Amino acid sequence: MDQAKLDHMRSTLNKLEDIKNTQSSIIDKINHVITDLFEHPDKNLEKVMEDAHQKASDNIDAVREAMEEYEMAINKMEAQD
Repeated sequence: MDQAKLDHMRSTLNKLEDIKNTQSSIIDKINHVITDLFEHPDKNLEKVMEDAHQKASDNIDAVREAMEEYEMAINKMEAQD
């Protein structure tokens, strides 16, 4: 097993986790804006926030899937030890 490669892969997996967490934080902030818009409606801003929310959700799904595949690759590499 190539320990340097495995360490690099684990580091990449940590970065992916950070990306996923950042997207979750973005969704929380978008939700705050959407909630504020209940009191002060703005149709254009509502549409933008809904689109941004969907894109951030899609990003989380994509990163989560990538993480699962990458983690399986790490596990496979560790099992070859």
